[in-house]
Amino acid sequence: MTVPIRVLVADDQALLRGSFRLLLETAGMEVVGEACTGAEAVDLSERKRPDVVLMDVRMPDMDGIEATRRIGLSPAAAGTRVLILTMFDLDVYVFAALRAGATGFLLKETAPAELLRAVEVVAAGEALLAPGVTRRLIDEFARVPPPETAPPAEMSTLTVRELEVLVLVARGLTNAEVSDRLNVSPTTVKTHIGHLLTKLGVRTRAQLVMLAYESGLVERRSRR
Repeated sequence: MTVPIRVLVADDQALLRGSFRLLLETAGMEVVGEACTGAEAVDLSERKRPDVVLMDVRMPDMDGIEATRRIGLSPAAAGTRVLILTMFDLDVYVFAALRAGATGFLLKETAPAELLRAVEVVAAGEALLAPGVTRRLIDEFARVPPPETAPPAEMSTLTVRELEVLVLVARGLTNAEVSDRLNVSPTTVKTHIGHLLTKLGVRTRAQLVMLAYESGLVERRSRR
């Protein structure tokens, strides 16, 4: 028997929380709780340990970005992944959410079937962003001049193959595309990405992209 995905819904609007609950439970998922503030989302994440938190950005007491950061730092919420849901397609939210450790980012206008798929993808440990967000993310980090800081020491621990995978991920290739490019299995690619996350001390694929550009591993394009 398949264990249902356990989801925490965090949104300050009761009507939306109820709608998400109905959608998720109808699809066979288990809603372990509802939070109406960021602080409550952190507390429930630590106590209920859901697989996925559907996190709104704008909430009282503590916004969804800070709540995401705290969940990512909490040992009690280890293994919990955050899927940001917002009405606002603003780059500032996207970048802040990904830096905070969110695994996915979707707009609330997303179709119900796409939202359910997103929860499944994030629960499985994969990153998922709204269409266009990944490309904007990479374009932004390719455009902005790198900070004048030395690459993290952890970079020196990476193998040649891990560096190859990191460069390709930073250029926007999917696991399947990396697999084809390096002539290795998708499972091997996923293993390398897991090693990269562990060695570099980050939680998500998007953070790997940021780190690759910020460290100078991937050459940035000049401003136009």
